Amino acid sequence: MSNDDLTHENFDFRGFDVPDLKAVTLASSSDGDQSKQPKTKHEDASKNRKHGKKKSKSDARSKKRAGAGKTSESFDDYEDYEEREAVSKADKKVSKDRPGLFAPMTLREVTVRNRIWLPPMCTYSSFARDGRPTPFHYQHYVSRAFGGFGMVIVESTAVAPEGRITPCDLGLWEDGQIDAWRWIVDGIREAGAVPAIQLNHAGRKASTGCFAVGYDSQSVPEEAGGWPTMAPSEIAFGGLRTPRALSVDEIHGLVGAFAVAAGRAVAAGFQAIQIHAAHGYLISQFLDPLSNERDDEYGGDLTGRSRFLVEVVDAVRGAVPEGVPVLVRISATDWAAGGWDLDQTIALSKVLKEHGVDVMDVSTGGIMSGVSIPVKPNYQVPFSEQVKAKADIPVTAVGLITKPKQAAKILAHGEADAVEIGRAALRDPYWPLRAANKLGIPSTEIPYAPQYVAGAY
Repeated sequence: MSNDDLTHENFDFRGFDVPDLKAVTLASSSDGDQSKQPKTKHEDASKNRKHGKKKSKSDARSKKRAGAGKTSESFDDYEDYEEREAVSKADKKVSKDRPGLFAPMTLREVTVRNRIWLPPMCTYSSFARDGRPTPFHYQHYVSRAFGGFGMVIVESTAVAPEGRITPCDLGLWEDGQIDAWRWIVDGIREAGAVPAIQLNHAGRKASTGCFAVGYDSQSVPEEAGGWPTMAPSEIAFGGLRTPRALSVDEIHGLVGAFAVAAGRAVAAGFQAIQIHAAHGYLISQFLDPLSNERDDEYGGDLTGRSRFLVEVVDAVRGAVPEGVPVLVRISATDWAAGGWDLDQTIALSKVLKEHGVDVMDVSTGGIMSGVSIPVKPNYQVPFSEQVKAKADIPVTAVGLITKPKQAAKILAHGEADAVEIGRAALRDPYWPLRAANKLGIPSTEIPYAPQYVAGAY
C-alpha cells in the first residue's frame, strides 16, 4: 500500500491500522485499476444483457431516453444521468431553505460564492525552510480558485518556527513573511474565491520528515535541520522524540503567537482565519486526556484542557477585524478509548460559538498511533451532523467526499453547511465546475472565469 493511500488532507494515516482501507473506493471511477472498482448500475445492466437476462427498469429508461433523441454526447455516461436524476428527487424531499452546493454563504462580512471549499492540505514545499510560499503555492491555490472552489483554505501555517510539522512547512511567525503571501492571496481573490489560512503549532508532532527532507514518519535529527519539540506533557507520539512540557509562561506566549500570526494573515489579505485544533497537533494535544496529564489550569477536566484553545480563539478574535470569520478545525473523536470524543466536541463547540467562532471544521483522529479508523466515504460526516445539530453552529464536512452526488446529498440532508473536497481536488483543480455539469447546473450559474467560458462543460 502506497503512502498516498494512507494520507488524507493534512491528517497522516501512516502508522495507523486501517484493515478495511483496501475495500474502500478512495477515488472516483477514473482513478486506479478499473477492475478493482465497484461495478456501476450501467455495468451491471450491460452484463445482464450479455447473458440474456431480463432487462431492468434502468435499461428501459435508457432505451426511452435514446428514443427521445438523447445521445451519448448529452450525458457523459449513464452514471451522470442517474446522478442528476437522484439529486433532483432528493431536492424535492428537502425544505426549500436548505442550500445547495452552489448557494452562497455569508460569514460576518465575507460572502463565499458556494459551499464547495478546499480544505488545508500540507504540501511541505517551502524548500528554503524559511516558511515562505513559492511559485508552486501560487499555482496550487490559484488554480483551484479558478476551478470554482468557494473558499480556499491554505495549508497548515506555523505560528512559530518550532511549530512546523516539517522543516518545509509554511509560516507566519515574522513580519518578513507577509509580503511573500500577498500575490497568492490576491490571485485567489481575483479568481473569485475567499482566501483563508490555517494557523497551527505541531507540538510533539513537529520536526518530522517529509519527501523533501527524508526521515519519513520520523523525527528529523538536529544535524539534519530538526529541533526539540514541546507539548502539554512529556508524552511522545508513537516513535517520535519525547517532547518537553511547556511552562505556563510559554503557553501564554503561544497564545500571543497565534494572535500575531492572525494579524499578519489579515495584513497579507486573507479574509478568514482557521485555528488548527485537530489531528493531534498542539491544541489537540491539550484537549485530549491521553496526551495532557497536566495538573494546573491547562489540564484536568474539560474546562482546563480546553483553556488553551479558548484563549487562542479570544486572542485571534481580538487581533482581526470584526468582519473576519474565525474557523476552528477539530477532531470530533480520536478513535481511542478514554480519549477525546464527540460529546466533548459538542460541549466545546457550544463554548467556542460564544467566543466568536463562526464555523467548526469537523474532522477526526490524529492523537494516537496504532488505532483503527473505519475509513470509508463519508466516514466523518456523521460527526459534523451531530455538531451542527447539537451545538447549533455552522459546520463543514470532510472525509473521502469525492463525487458530486455524494457532496450534494450531504447538504440536502442537512448534515453540513459546506463540504470540503480534499483528495479529489488534488486530482482535479476544477472539481466544482465538473460537479456542476454532472448535477445538471447550467454553466451560466457557476463560477467560470471569463477566460475559461469558451471551454465550459
